[in-house]
Amino acid sequence: MKFKRYALSKLATIKYGKNQKKVLSEDGNIPIYGTGGLMGYATTALYDKPSVLIGRKGTIGKVKYVEHPFWTVDTLFYTIINADIVIPKYLYYVMSLIDLNNYNEGTTIPSLRTETLNRLEFDIPSIEEQEIVLSCLNPIDRKIELNNAINNNLEQQAMALFKSWFIDYEPYNRTVPNNWVEYKLSDFLPVITGKKNANVSSSIGTYPFFSCSQDITWTDEYSFEGNAILVAGNGDFNVKFYNGKFEAYQRTYVLIPHNPRFSAWLFYAVKYNLNKITAAARGSVIKFITKGNLEDFSFYAPLNLDDFDVIDQFTAINNIIASNREENACLSDLRDALLPKLMSGELDVSNI
Repeated sequence: MKFKRYALSKLATIKYGKNQKKVLSEDGNIPIYGTGGLMGYATTALYDKPSVLIGRKGTIGKVKYVEHPFWTVDTLFYTIINADIVIPKYLYYVMSLIDLNNYNEGTTIPSLRTETLNRLEFDIPSIEEQEIVLSCLNPIDRKIELNNAINNNLEQQAMALFKSWFIDYEPYNRTVPNNWVEYKLSDFLPVITGKKNANVSSSIGTYPFFSCSQDITWTDEYSFEGNAILVAGNGDFNVKFYNGKFEAYQRTYVLIPHNPRFSAWLFYAVKYNLNKITAAARGSVIKFITKGNLEDFSFYAPLNLDDFDVIDQFTAINNIIASNREENACLSDLRDALLPKLMSGELDVSNI
C-alpha cells in the first residue's frame, strides 16, 4: 500500500462535548457517553454521523467509535471526520494503535489538549485501500456485535423470567405461595469490598478489573475467584456477573454466594431490584450505597430451594452469555493481532 502522512487536524475536527443535564431523560433513546462509557440517554443528539470519541479528562488511553446519533459530555471529545481523506472506521482503527496516555498533560487528572491531538500524524492509504483493509476487519466486529446483541436478548429474557416468578408470581396466580419465605441477600453471601485503587487498572492484563464504571479494564493481579456479582458502590450504579479470577476497585462490592448454584439467580435478583437497592443511597454530590443496603435487601423465594429448578434456568442463560463473551475475547485478540499488520501494509491485501 502507498501511504500519505496527515496530521490529525487534516483528518478530523475535534469538538468538545456538552453538559447533558438539559437532554438527559428516562424517555430518551440517544446514548450519552462519558469517558467511563454509557451515562444515560438523551432526547436529542449532539452529532449524528460516524465519529471517533477521544477522552479529554479521566480515561484517555483509548478511542471509541460510534456510528449512531449520540451525545458526549464535556470530558469527552467527538470528531467531525474529513471523509474525503479517511473513512471514519479506518481513522478509529489507526488511532486505536496508539496509547493516548503518552500525551497526557494533566497534573492530577489525566487530560488531553486539542493542540496536542491535532499535531498527531498518521499514515493513510487511498480510500480504495482503506475499504479493502476494512473488509478484513469489519466481519470480526460484526460477529462481536452479534454476540453482544444475543447476550443482551438473553439478559432481557432472564429479567422477564425473574419478574414472572419472583415479582408478579404469575405461576401462583399472582400471590406469594404459602411455602415461600422472606430472605435477605446476606443469607446467601457475604458483602465484601474490592481491594485495589484505580491505578492498578490497564487496557491490557491477565485478569478483569471491575470498578464502578460500566466498562471493564484489566490487571495482572487478582484477589477474588468464583461466581461473583459485582455491584458499583457509587456514581453510575450498575451490576455485573463474572466467573473466574478477578480484581475489584475498593468502592465496588463483591458478592460471591456460598452456594455457586444460586449465583446467576441472585445476580438477576440484584439487577432487577437495583433501583430499589440504590434508592437509599447517601451523598449530596456523589451518591453511594453501603454494605448494609445490600445485606438487608430482602425478597421472597421458596423455603426449599434445593428442588426449585427455575433457579437453574438463570445459570443456563449465564453460561451461554459467558461462552459468547469468551468467543468475543478470542475475536478481539485476532482483530488486534491483524490490525497493526494491516495498517502498516505488512499484510498484503491487494488481491482481496
